[in-house]
Amino acid sequence: MKSAYELAMDRLKEQDSGDEKPISDETKQALAAVDEKFKAKIAEREIFLNQKLEAALASGEMQDAEAIRRQISSERVRLEEDRESAKDKVRNAG
Repeated sequence: MKSAYELAMDRLKEQDSGDEKPISDETKQALAAVDEKFKAKIAEREIFLNQKLEAALASGEMQDAEAIRRQISSERVRLEEDRESAKDKVRNAG
């Protein structure tokens, strides 16, 4: 009897059975452009929020500092999700 893991792997193999098509150079370039755009957005937000974090820590505002840390984390996750969504659109358009 197969485990749930083995059954899931079998299903994945069935789904992945040669339906993939090669990625064109245009699509690769578009995906790279999306990556660069979102890397820049993430860096911009982190620089801005890290400055706010340093100011909060310097003034001893630990609650504000913790809120800013959470904001940094949540914005990074949101931007990474946006990046993957944009990349999916590029993949599906090509």
